[in-house]
Amino acid sequence: MPVEAQAVPEDPTTPPPAPRPARTTTALRGAGLLAVLAALVVVGLLSVWVGTRGIPFASTWSVLWHPDGSETSVIVHDYRVPRTLLGLLVGAALGLSGALMQALTRNPLAEPGLLGISLGASAGVVVAIAFLGVGSVLGYVWFAFAGAAVTSVAVYLLGASGRKVASPDRLVVAGAAVTAVLYAFNAAVLLLHPRAFDQFRFWTVGSLAGRYLDVVHVVLPFVLTGLVIALGLAPSLNALALGDQMGRALGLNVGRTRALGAAGVMLLCGAATAAAGPIAFVGLVVPHVARFVAGTDQRWVLAYSMLLAPVLLVGADVLGRVLGAPGEVQVGIVTAFIGAPVFIAMCRRRKLVML
Repeated sequence: MPVEAQAVPEDPTTPPPAPRPARTTTALRGAGLLAVLAALVVVGLLSVWVGTRGIPFASTWSVLWHPDGSETSVIVHDYRVPRTLLGLLVGAALGLSGALMQALTRNPLAEPGLLGISLGASAGVVVAIAFLGVGSVLGYVWFAFAGAAVTSVAVYLLGASGRKVASPDRLVVAGAAVTAVLYAFNAAVLLLHPRAFDQFRFWTVGSLAGRYLDVVHVVLPFVLTGLVIALGLAPSLNALALGDQMGRALGLNVGRTRALGAAGVMLLCGAATAAAGPIAFVGLVVPHVARFVAGTDQRWVLAYSMLLAPVLLVGADVLGRVLGAPGEVQVGIVTAFIGAPVFIAMCRRRKLVML
């Protein structure tokens, strides 16, 4: 008489099944990166073409490569090309600094402003306007970057006080404390100097308008240096994601990695904020999209963040020109309207990829 098969109880000592292979292979990741690069070229061309004054695309394309001194050529080369180049630099800097910040703190909600860098840059601009009479965007850049640098050093020293290594939790707490102090300082100075407030409010909204090639030349070395630091830290960040103890076991110098990472965030976020003012949500949302598309390998996350962020920023700038015609809506406002709903939707659908 046949014996019925009985379910064999699961052996607790049986090893768990091997993890399924990653959905995104290296080839697909590379293809996706090329697709993002193509999108970046498209939004860059749109940024050169679209503006408050309508110019046919054929004319724009012609004077872009063959400037002839005409009014159209002046508009394209003196206004739209510098604005587009700055948007590409600022976007790449914000995307990389956000991904770097989240990797260093192992906090998916971290963004460059968490260390007070944005408010540090704002404090530098407030001092320049209220006490030194600086009134040009090029003048703001240096003071904003100095404020961001001083704030970054102060936060790191506070986070590392009494220890050899600044832990993520201590960095966040130090950043929150410094942010509160800087917010109070900015508010007090601006309330006592109404003229400074009138100038500062146009900078603090976040905009690419009115920036020329001299601003691009100023921030370019800082962005390139921060880019090299960030991309060079990618393997170390993969080890750091396993935890400090495991990282040390793998031969990682945790203190040096965090110090270099903090320097990279300061250079990238400081330069971006100095050039365009505080722009929200780009450094927060883009790394999550990059991890959702490419996985948690920091080499791919940083590469995708570096390209996706300028697509978002320059695209938002173009959208602001279209929506606000014949004027324009500043890019900082557009990114907030785009970034906030996207981030809320990702949270509700649990698409936040943990580090």
